[in-house]
Amino acid sequence: MHPVRKKRMITIGVILVLLSAAIGLVMFALSQNINLFYSPTQIAKGEAPQQVTIRAGGMVVDGSVERQSETLDVAFAVTDYQHQLRIEYRGILPDLFREGQGIVAQGKLDQRGVLIASEVLAKHDEEYMPPEVTEALEQSKQASAQP
Repeated sequence: MHPVRKKRMITIGVILVLLSAAIGLVMFALSQNINLFYSPTQIAKGEAPQQVTIRAGGMVVDGSVERQSETLDVAFAVTDYQHQLRIEYRGILPDLFREGQGIVAQGKLDQRGVLIASEVLAKHDEEYMPPEVTEALEQSKQASAQP
């Protein structure tokens, strides 16, 4: 093989190896930071992983909000009208958080099946509902309508 051609092949090979390594590292980093949404029904069925950051949401169940008077601890339940999920959160809830409204919480499931939330997001106006919650509620209603 001609020396110039051999040098080009080695250069192309090195570039391909470095490019493959960079793409692999980016894909690994992205896979570690993905927070998938799970509905209370999916969590009840065991589809959601434990001790991995996920997002879950639904409608806050009326009468389920339990606030600790001496701390910022709050516990409440959300539903997709088939199953309920208990969420525990330490911090200040959004101003728009209230019973009967749609929320999305980000956190990790513990061994009890309770979502320990690190963040709670509430809707920002009367018509808006997070797309994941809307889709989960629609699927839940369709599943309950089927015999």
